Amino acid sequence: MSWGTELWDQFDNLEKHTQWGIDILEKYIKFVKERTEIELSYAKQLRNLSKKYQPKKNSKEEEEYKYTSCKAFISTLNEMNDYAGQHEVISENMASQIIVDLARYVQELKQERKSNFHDGRKAQQHIETCWKQLESSKRRFERDCKEADRAQQYFEKMDADINVTKADVEKARQQAQIRHQMAEDSKADYSSILQKFNHEQHDYYHTHIPNIFQKIQEMEERRIVRMGESMKTYAEVDRQVIPIIGKCLDGIVKAAESIDQKNDSQLVIEAYKSGFEPPGDIEFEDYTQPMKRTVSDNSLSNSRGEGKPDLKFGGKSKGKLWPFIKKNKGATPEDFSNLPPEQRRKKLQQKVDELNKEIQKEMDQRDAITKMKDVYLKNPQMGDPASLDHKLAEVSQNIEKLRLETQKFEAWLAEVEGRLPARSEQARRQSGLYDSQNPPTVNNCAQDRESPDGSYTEEQTQESEVKVLATDFDDEFDDEEPLPAIGTCKALYTFEGQNEGTISVVEGETLYVIEEDKGDGWTRIRRNEDEEGYVPTSYVEVCLDKNAKDS
Repeated sequence: MSWGTELWDQFDNLEKHTQWGIDILEKYIKFVKERTEIELSYAKQLRNLSKKYQPKKNSKEEEEYKYTSCKAFISTLNEMNDYAGQHEVISENMASQIIVDLARYVQELKQERKSNFHDGRKAQQHIETCWKQLESSKRRFERDCKEADRAQQYFEKMDADINVTKADVEKARQQAQIRHQMAEDSKADYSSILQKFNHEQHDYYHTHIPNIFQKIQEMEERRIVRMGESMKTYAEVDRQVIPIIGKCLDGIVKAAESIDQKNDSQLVIEAYKSGFEPPGDIEFEDYTQPMKRTVSDNSLSNSRGEGKPDLKFGGKSKGKLWPFIKKNKGATPEDFSNLPPEQRRKKLQQKVDELNKEIQKEMDQRDAITKMKDVYLKNPQMGDPASLDHKLAEVSQNIEKLRLETQKFEAWLAEVEGRLPARSEQARRQSGLYDSQNPPTVNNCAQDRESPDGSYTEEQTQESEVKVLATDFDDEFDDEEPLPAIGTCKALYTFEGQNEGTISVVEGETLYVIEEDKGDGWTRIRRNEDEEGYVPTSYVEVCLDKNAKDS
């Protein structure tokens, strides 16, 4: 099976077929190139997707990812990032092992094809030239033979004519001989050229063309083999990353299996546990007896001493003092006293740990400076030891500041954990988010409210300051318009508002809501124009109505 023998007369068709083969190869290269672009685009989109859903650094969202389900999600995002990397590997390997290699081979193939068909055309032109020479000699031989016949016939005619002179006859005879000789020479030339042409034609169809077509056939077969090898490489490039992709998928499965619902439930408890105890049993109230609502004997105002009516922030004064305190509620106190006991303890512990880390960092820096100073003392040429004294003093001062700060937070932490004297459990349960101010450096009225763990922090001398502040607050808010009601609420349980800013309610009582729960567990309500305050949100059933009118 050889193109040289089977397709000896199909030069033009072979030229078209080999060009088609090169076109197919270039089309395959284009296909692989577009596949690499798709892989790169896919990898980029996967990476962007993974990055999009990664928690932001130092954000609330990052804190939420402490749950095992969220950690598993993070692991999934990381595995998808690695998964995207494997698609980049596919693109790179296809580009280097297929596209670049085939592009270079196509150029070589075009050059080889051009050379082979150039040799074929050259052979064609040579045989065509030989054929033209043969045709030319044949026509010349034919022409000379006809001229010789005419000359012989003219001589015979002249020789038979008695009226023609002898000289004319001789002249005709000589002319006939010349023409005959020319015909013989043309015959010999034609015969020689014919033999040469037949030899050239034999070589052309049995040697030159078969050899050229054989080279073209081998070239085309190499192209086919090369294309097949490239397709195998195409599959192998994909196959090489399958184990790593499998590991990525195994990582996702492993992350999913690491999810612990019990652990997540415990983390929810740790995150939101307030440390308060549930309210106790509600006492029976006998409505058959006349009931007069009075301030409880153990209220905050009475607990601070008998005979001090100025400290009772009841009625209007009480309602006027609370808005001022609420306004400052947005600022987080340094001692986290705005948080429930358990959450406060966690925040304080976290702050103590951070300060200890900073102290350790400063101590390491101090040790490094001390060592450097010792080196300078031993080798003065390396530096001046005195130049480090200022830096050493600065670091020591920082350590002392951090230690004082740590002691302050440890004291608060000890107070929360009960290592310092604390108030009764009842007061501890009813303590809330009232202490929204810092210690004496800010408003001292915060000192007269109980901290979230229920312990008192006020001094005897601060009582007079509260009186003055209360008077100022009354003056400031006397002309303030009351907040409009935004709905109503029904008391589910009886609540004794013993602290300033709170209001007592009786189970079943209906009141107006003037401010929703802001996430701290307290709702602001009003009974009448002069009596309003906060109650625990869990003690009331709220029904908001934007169209409700103020009482």
